[in-house]
Amino acid sequence: MTDASQVTTARGTGRVAALTFDDGPNPGETDDLLDLLAETRITAVFCVIGANVRAPGGADVLRRTVAEGHVLANHTTSYADMGDWAADRVRADLVENLRIIHDAVGDVPVPYFRAPNGSWGRTAGVAAALGMRPLGLGNVIHDWETQDEETLVANLRAAIVPGAVVLAHDGGGERWSTVRAVRRVVRERLAEGWSFTLPGQ
Repeated sequence: MTDASQVTTARGTGRVAALTFDDGPNPGETDDLLDLLAETRITAVFCVIGANVRAPGGADVLRRTVAEGHVLANHTTSYADMGDWAADRVRADLVENLRIIHDAVGDVPVPYFRAPNGSWGRTAGVAAALGMRPLGLGNVIHDWETQDEETLVANLRAAIVPGAVVLAHDGGGERWSTVRAVRRVVRERLAEGWSFTLPGQ
């Protein structure tokens, strides 16, 4: 998997960036992010784990995510590292996650796939064959390492540069500091004239 075959930039030119959120849906944190995105009229990408869709409240949050116009990415059924998996095993997991998503929200598009841990192995080719574009990790804010709000604010400010795909988390653990940091920095950037678009050349 080469960087050139991944979607790594936001659409548009100038002060534009794309927001992506991994490891949800997560009742609470995802809902709060959706509130912010609705208030600011931003469309984001949510990289969805099937086990979290099946968890209590997960399908409801996913339905809200889709109803409010956001875009989904397949992030596997369980966040397993697929770096050394055979293609058939990868395909079975990605197809199963698509089934979980579609059972919850109907036949909505899932245009992207993001590999857990950025461990691509054979996943990109399999995802492409299933009609999903590999979505690069982009500029990460390291919110799996810390939930110190001020650190995340600084990381997010550094991550939002022209053309960036920004990776934050709405699931995979307690993410309230991520939510607060996103709320603060997104409003700052909007006041400075930034726009938030979707990934894609």
